[in-house]
Amino acid sequence: MKFRILAYLFFFVGTADLFIKIFYGNIFSDLTEDYYEIANPILVFTPVLFFSIGGIFLKESKVSLTLENFGTSRIKYYSPQFICLSVVVLIFLFFTFNAQMNMENRGIDFGFGFLTQEASFDMQFSLMDYDGQDPYWWAYVVALLNTLLVAVLGIIFCTIIGVIVGIARLSPNFLIRNSAAWYVEFFRNIPLLLQIFFWYYAALRALPLPQDASPLFGVTYLTIKGYYMPAFIWNNLNIFLYSILAAIISIIFIRYYANKLRDNEGKQIPVFYISLIILFILPALTFLAGGVSLNFEIPVLKQLSATSFIYDGGIAVPPELIALTLALSLYTATFVAECVRAGIQGISKGQKEAAASLGLTPNQVLKLVIMPQALRIIIPPTTNQYLNLTKNSSLAAAIAYPDLVLVFAGTALMQTGRAIEIVSITMLTYLSISLAIAALMNWYNKLIEIKEK
Repeated sequence: MKFRILAYLFFFVGTADLFIKIFYGNIFSDLTEDYYEIANPILVFTPVLFFSIGGIFLKESKVSLTLENFGTSRIKYYSPQFICLSVVVLIFLFFTFNAQMNMENRGIDFGFGFLTQEASFDMQFSLMDYDGQDPYWWAYVVALLNTLLVAVLGIIFCTIIGVIVGIARLSPNFLIRNSAAWYVEFFRNIPLLLQIFFWYYAALRALPLPQDASPLFGVTYLTIKGYYMPAFIWNNLNIFLYSILAAIISIIFIRYYANKLRDNEGKQIPVFYISLIILFILPALTFLAGGVSLNFEIPVLKQLSATSFIYDGGIAVPPELIALTLALSLYTATFVAECVRAGIQGISKGQKEAAASLGLTPNQVLKLVIMPQALRIIIPPTTNQYLNLTKNSSLAAAIAYPDLVLVFAGTALMQTGRAIEIVSITMLTYLSISLAIAALMNWYNKLIEIKEK
């Protein structure tokens, strides 16, 4: 217990030290100048040191202190780990000290105080309100949201396309099977950056100008300046969201009851159709009795000058976002499709024949027998593709989409000159996003794994 308390104490100190360095810089920089250049590289990495010590104590609390666990002795057990940690720390100290000397010679200070300064640049697209008078930290948040938007949209679309194409590659229909194969071979063998350029500079540039665009579905417009669609104007939106949350919780309970009924009594209930009914009825009741109302703001053509037109109102999706989402989705979907195909083919033919002998339809065989077993094969490699898509979104800078790399590691770096600080923050941000995606996918993989009795 005492080791666990010490571990949490070092984690807390390391977290506090990290936040102090981010927002206030090195608080020991005003001490004696004679030792500052030597001590500063060590002080920069004190959060890493605190986290490492905390990890050692946490591991110590979980391992029984016996010779059987440690091999021959605790010294032989911890010595390789201590040597490895020391080598890594020394390497970091060497490069940090070298960078510190070069920065001192050029009169460059190290710190994160610039995050509170005025950014003095605008963004053409943002999910949150932003202007040039906002500080750099808010520009970082806005750019991060733009990056997450591309990543989420890309993951959703590549999953849908990948599953469809992966199943189509195993279709008995000659045309469907070979069309899916040609799609995979075509898109995965063309560099992603080239595909981004194609969609942005070739495909979307061929779209009409706003004044020449014809409406799609009567209310949306796809033009060279972007895709314009109606905006939702809600009244009592929170009540509507609560109803959706209640519907989701109800569906989870119904699904749990249906699985238990199927396992115990062999009976099936139409969970899909019941879920659709609940998901429709509960939100609809909020319009009838909950005071929820919905209006639409339709895009209207507006003339800015004699030759310049734009649509005002509604939601405007910039062409950069469209091109980037299309390229990332279509490219990554090819690899997801191969993961799906490999997962399905990993299930033995006897499983399919046994399911068919029970009278199950091909759709039931795929849904109830093949996919639950194939998911444990599909998810691990698919997680890698999600991570690749998220990191590949940094190519957005090539078409001037205001993501984290273009805004923070590009414009902000050029204006402030804080290369080490900004690049470090950007790297840690992508690392955190990747670790979060991996943790979520590992949790889902653990959830659906086949548990042996």
